[in-house]
Amino acid sequence: MRNIDVAHLGLMLLAVVLAYVIPFELLLFAYVVLGPAHYATEISWLHDRKYFLPHRGVAVVFALIAIVAALIDSGSWFGFVLWSAFVVCALIATTTTGGQVVILLTGAAGLTAVMYVNAPALAVLGILLPTLIHVSLFTLIFMALGALRTRSPMQAALIAVYVVAIGLILIVPPSASTAIPKFAEVAHDYFGNVAPALSQVFRVHGLTLDGRLTGLLAFVYTYHYLNWFIKADVIRWANIPPRRLALVCGVSAASTALYFYDYRYGFVMLLAFSLIHVVLEFPLNALAARQLGEALWQVALPKPVARRGLARRR
Repeated sequence: MRNIDVAHLGLMLLAVVLAYVIPFELLLFAYVVLGPAHYATEISWLHDRKYFLPHRGVAVVFALIAIVAALIDSGSWFGFVLWSAFVVCALIATTTTGGQVVILLTGAAGLTAVMYVNAPALAVLGILLPTLIHVSLFTLIFMALGALRTRSPMQAALIAVYVVAIGLILIVPPSASTAIPKFAEVAHDYFGNVAPALSQVFRVHGLTLDGRLTGLLAFVYTYHYLNWFIKADVIRWANIPPRRLALVCGVSAASTALYFYDYRYGFVMLLAFSLIHVVLEFPLNALAARQLGEALWQVALPKPVARRGLARRR
């Protein structure tokens, strides 16, 4: 594990450096080349674990929902569909009693009502959930859960470096002056809606896809993908039959090739492919969030042994 943690640190630092040197190019490379390979391999891995759902057939329904969502023009309806899919996945993957179902549904209904009243909150959620929240927040949740389970100082240090790297990019942003105009244009086509969404969240007007935001996206996307690939021996996502491996490689290569053939068609296909993998990961995301909450609660609770020792000293 120590060697893997060192490799994680090296890849994280490499992603930071590249985010400063070639932010626009790195973002597009990560999304167009690393992205499809990640989607295909993770869906394969989730398939072997029944997508953390009672039956694989349920995952087919969620995949169809993702495809339909990719075709929705309304930002609010798009956000509502993704949010509803996440809530349903959380219900299926994390609740075990009727009381838990009632609590989760009540909380979700309340949040949905708040977002509906505070338009365009649902549209903002629809933009951020499959982008920054997926590649950054959930990545951080998995990292924190792993660090708590292993009690590894190195993994805790990785979390600290990750947060510091994000802070550094925000405080001392990369320059956009070296961006190739065509790459900047394509990056805006893909991620231009993230800036206004963040403007709504943080009430900061005038955010654009400049060097700061592009560098942030380039770093979190690149590390999100690299973090997945380097865990091949840990979670064994590469242990699949040769025929499926060929299928995974073929789908990944075809997705990237389509982008280079016609980037507008490629964008549509990558969006649908990305959304499918995001939605199919929702049960795991919800389960990890619950497990992290439980782990933090256990850490916060006073230890029985410590209480008994204190009673003896008294």
